[in-house]
Formats: sequence, C-alpha cells, structure tokens
Amino acid sequence: MAQLNCPPCTPCAATCIEHQPTQTETSYDNPFHVHKDPPPPCPDSMELKTSPVGLPASDPPCYLPQRTGNSDVHPLSKPMGPIGPWATGRVDWGALSGQTGTRPVVDRYSITRYSVDEWRQRNADTIDACASTVTKSEKIEHDSRNTIIRTYAITDKNQADCTQSLHGRAKTIDDMKSELERAIKAMQDEISTLEEQRRRLKQSLAVLRMPEAIATECLERRTGRPDTELIRDRPEEELIREIALIAEIRSILLKTLSEIESQQVQNRAARQRMEFDWSDKKMAHENDAINCNLTNKSTITLFRPGATRCPSEQSTEIYWEKFSKETLAMCATCRMQSHALRNTLDAILMNAARDLRSQADSVERALADRISCMEEVRQKLEIDLLTTLQRLADTEIQIDKLKGGECRDQSQLLLIAEVKSIEEGLSAMNAQLRQEEEVKNELMNRRGELEKEIMMKRRTIAIDRDRCQLLRSHFPSATALSGY
Repeated sequence: MAQLNCPPCTPCAATCIEHQPTQTETSYDNPFHVHKDPPPPCPDSMELKTSPVGLPASDPPCYLPQRTGNSDVHPLSKPMGPIGPWATGRVDWGALSGQTGTRPVVDRYSITRYSVDEWRQRNADTIDACASTVTKSEKIEHDSRNTIIRTYAITDKNQADCTQSLHGRAKTIDDMKSELERAIKAMQDEISTLEEQRRRLKQSLAVLRMPEAIATECLERRTGRPDTELIRDRPEEELIREIALIAEIRSILLKTLSEIESQQVQNRAARQRMEFDWSDKKMAHENDAINCNLTNKSTITLFRPGATRCPSEQSTEIYWEKFSKETLAMCATCRMQSHALRNTLDAILMNAARDLRSQADSVERALADRISCMEEVRQKLEIDLLTTLQRLADTEIQIDKLKGGECRDQSQLLLIAEVKSIEEGLSAMNAQLRQEEEVKNELMNRRGELEKEIMMKRRTIAIDRDRCQLLRSHFPSATALSGY
C-alpha cells in the first residue's frame, strides 16, 4: 500500500502521482477514474487578508480581540463593574461571576451580561473552532479520498487474485472430475464384463447338470445287468471318477460365483462412491464457473448472511485432494481385483472343460473296450454253442444207432449159447450207451448255460452300447462346458 508523505495541508498531497496506488482496469465504478477533485485548500489560504470594514491587514477585525486592548477601556483580565454611581448593580453571585459572565449587571435602563472583549473573545473562539473543524474536515476528506483510492486498488487487486484463484481451482476441479469420469467409465466397463462372466459361469453350472445326469443314468442303467455281469469293471470306475470330478468342479464354480457376486458388490460400491464424488465436484465446478464470470456489474450478486463463515464440516484442500486420490486408488485396486478374478474364472472354466472332456473320453474308451470284450466273449460263446449243438446232434444219432443194434432176434437167441463172446460185446455196448446218455445230458446243460450267457452278454452289450453310449453322445462340448 502506498504511503503519502506529503503534509495534508500542501496541494501536492492530493495530486502526487508517485504516492498514489495504481488503479486497475476492473475499477470501472471508481469515481476517481473520471475526474479528480481539486486539492483541499490549506487553512492558511482561508485567512482573511483584510478586515470586512476595509481596515489594514495588520489590524484584526472589530469583532475579534484587538492588539491594543479593549476599546471601551475595560481590559479582558479585569472584572466587569458597574457603569456608574446611578447604576450600581447587584453583586451576589460570587467573586468570579464577573469574569465568567454569570453575574448580570442591572440598572434601571438595561441588563448587561458580557463585556465587548468577552464578546470578541467568544467570536475569536468560535471562528477558531470553526476553522479547526473545517481544517479537520478537509484533512479527513483528503484522507478519505486516499483511503478510497487505496481501498479500490486493494479491492481490485484482491478481486483479480480471487478470480485467478477461482480459475485455477475450477481447472483443478475439472481435471479431477474428468479423471473421475474416466475411472467411472472404466469401472462400469469392468462391472459389465464381470457381469457377463457371471452369466457365463451360471450357464456353465447349468450345462454341468447334463454330464452329471448322463453319468448317473449310465450307472443306474448298468445296475440292471444280470447278476453274473455285476462286476466292478473299468467303465464303472471311470463313471464314478467322472461323477466325483463333476461334484468337485461344481464346488469350485459355486465358490467362484460367490466371490464374483461379492466382487460385484465391491465394484458397485466403488462406482457409487466415485459417482457421489463426481456429483460433488460437478456442482463445485459449476459454482466456481459462475463465480469466475461474476463482475461488479453482475445483477445476480446478493448479500447473504453468513457467506464468509466457514462451515464446521468443511474440509481442507489437502484432505479434499487426499479423499479424491483415495477414492481413485480404491477404485483402481477394486478394478484390478475384479480383473484378476475374471482371469481366474477363465482359467477355472478352461481347466474344468478340459478335465471333463478328458474324463468323458476315458469313459467312452472304457465303454468301447468293454463292449468289444463282451462282443468277443459273445462270439466265442456262440461258436461254442454251435459246436455243442452239433455234438448233441451227433450224440443222438449215435444213441439211435446203438439202440438199433441191440435188438434180440431169433438168431441171437440161437447163438447165445454158442457165442458167449457176444455177451462181452453187449456189455461194452451198454456201457457205451450210458456214457453217450451222460454226454448228451451234459451237452444239453452246456447248451442252456451258453444260451443264458449269450443272452446276458447281449443284454450287457445292449446296456453299454445302446443305452450308455447313446447317452454319452449327448455329452456337452468343451465350449458349452466353458459357459459359451
């Protein structure tokens, strides 16, 4: 602030350019920009050079105290006495009443309170007091003008600084708001992507019920095999492994689904926090943008009570920046966790689909090998059955031959006595007949067993091939198991 060193009574005090503060262009309502009032006159210049009656300048006016004393030969220092013996007056108010003018001097003609010198002194005191007041008024006016000039200069400078600060603050808020917008868009994209992955995971869980139903159906169908075929073969073991693998994969997928839903809650909470922060910064930026454009001629400015009072809940700029950075950092951390969870889900679904397809291939290979083995057994049994049937027919033919050769005729009766050797041959033929009968019965039993075995093998083959392999043909692909 410029300090004026000129005396207040000199003309240069109001017009000195060096001691006046520089006015800014924003003070268009400053009245001192239009014209400058003339400098206040010096009290010495207001002194009368001559008296009103045209007396010399060396003699004071008649209404002021004279240099030669009282014109009526009554010095001011002496008390006022009676005018004459005929008008003695009354002295009853004290010794100093004549000097103070509180004692009236009364005669029959007039009443006198003050002397001429007292009157002149009063005039001088009044004029001096008026001159002092005028001088003080001029000095105050001069100081007021300087105060107004300084106030306008300081106000213009403060207003320019505040406007520049508001522009900088508005830019800072706009930058932070833009950064929040980018973070909100990135978080929204992450939420949408994670939601797609969640739907994919639920689709994978729905598709997972199909291989489980197929494996369970295969196990139930295989329980309908004949008793002798209820063996714990390799297809049985592979089907049990497949069901266990499906249960394990379902447990992992359900756990991952729970983690995804929890992550979605965190993502939405982070987005909501950023949206609230963005909304606050949007309102703050709009307010600062309006404030930046306000001028002294704006018609929307009003005086509001408590406008300069800082609210108790208002934060500092450092905490404001810290809160915004913490919000952005939390959003970035949450987005990274969501991205890592999506990568984990992709790996889980890929590995699950690969494991299920590998196990399904193992089951199908085991079923194919088992069916091939059963086909070989069936063919071997059918060949044995044909052989048995052929031998059974040959045995029956041989029995008929033996029975036909044992007939008792007249010649035999006549030759019995003569040829005893025939008895030995007959005994041998009877023994052979019994053996043929036994072989026939055994062949018939084997025939029944073979037919039963062939029937059971065909039934087992029908279950494994016509039922299980047909069901396995509907096993979902790896793409479907991945949730696509």
